[in-house]
Amino acid sequence: MSLIRYSSLVLAIALPPLALAWALALRRADGPTRWAAAFGAAVAIANTVAAHALVRWSQRRSTNAFLAAVLGGMVGRMALMLGAVVAGVLWLGLPKLPLVGSLLPYFVLFLVVELAVLHRETGASPADGASVLVGGGKAGR
Repeated sequence: MSLIRYSSLVLAIALPPLALAWALALRRADGPTRWAAAFGAAVAIANTVAAHALVRWSQRRSTNAFLAAVLGGMVGRMALMLGAVVAGVLWLGLPKLPLVGSLLPYFVLFLVVELAVLHRETGASPADGASVLVGGGKAGR
């Protein structure tokens, strides 16, 4: 799946819950709470798009390059997400609870989406699930 197509899928998944949250609670919330919820969603969206970009980049490379991109990228993305949360709270003055309350559910949801897309693209069966983690389905084939 191309990066543009994946990004479109992510936005299609992210916008309905955000619209529902707006209708149910955020519409009546103060400005900083609304900004915190939007910021948390944006950080999660950026994280999953970056993860997919790293996987796409590493797919046609060696298993070592794949693992370095995926594992090293995961560490880098986690550090950037932590930095974004700290910046949001300390510099932008965003409230912690709405920011984290938006970021975490989206993060988990997009983690499931990432794994589903990777699984679908590699054509791996449950029996060879380890091959998905090692070289994008290249191991043992």
